[in-house]
Amino acid sequence: MLDIPPRRRHLRRHHTWLITASAILGLAAVPFGVASARSDAAKGSYADAQPTIVLVHGDWADGSSWNAVTKRLIARGYNVVVPPNLLRGPDEDSPYLRSFLQSIPGPIVLAAHSYGGFVITNAAVGVDNVKALVYIDAFIPDEGNTALELVPGSCVGEDPTKVFNFVPIAGGADLYLQTAPNGPYTGFAECFANGVDPRTTAMLAATQRPAFSNQFGERSGPPAWKTIPSWSLIGTQDHVIPPDQQQIMSQRAHATIATVKAGHLSLITRPEAVTKVIETAVRATT
Repeated sequence: MLDIPPRRRHLRRHHTWLITASAILGLAAVPFGVASARSDAAKGSYADAQPTIVLVHGDWADGSSWNAVTKRLIARGYNVVVPPNLLRGPDEDSPYLRSFLQSIPGPIVLAAHSYGGFVITNAAVGVDNVKALVYIDAFIPDEGNTALELVPGSCVGEDPTKVFNFVPIAGGADLYLQTAPNGPYTGFAECFANGVDPRTTAMLAATQRPAFSNQFGERSGPPAWKTIPSWSLIGTQDHVIPPDQQQIMSQRAHATIATVKAGHLSLITRPEAVTKVIETAVRATT
């Protein structure tokens, strides 16, 4: 047996790793459409395939905010994925989500909560296998809109120094919701999590992910809802995105509208109602 000196063995392992990484990157560079075309040829049409339901979270939350809905959908036999939303602003978040969507074969039903609606409206443009958009207490922007323009009367629209804790970073600041009431700001529990039990509210406040300041000024591009059927569930007690504003956005998008007696986090407080809206979209479009 050939005795390879330790230094040579290290170089050989390093060389092998580089070859493997290069191969993976090379595959990543192949247009997704090419891979999809090969898959279609091998498996036939996607028309009869079971959809993948993609759930996108919003600000001051993470994928666990969908847990109660995710458990129900999985128990009913659906394929479900809950990717991270970067929360850096639509100019960065939407291309990331679009790349994620392009990695999924077969039909997709794409659902989003809150700021996630801004992201999916941009990310789904040109992704042909996205068959439905579902907005849960969410932004539904039109081209040129900013998030800041779409929340008149919002409980987070008060004096920013009273609403947010600022963490300066390159290019802006990460914004965390203050927990306690502060002047006109009613506090995390009443503003963001009204209707959620106190123990869960405390966990949400402690584990919140920040919204980057870029989110509020970056403009939306051409909206996916112009070509993809849409559904909207409006929480009638939402203090973050007022229900009347959600109604205006939903009607503009020609969405099928339902309402639920809930605050901004209906995906936590009324998960069955949210699940049913998603299932309605699945049945209508796949």
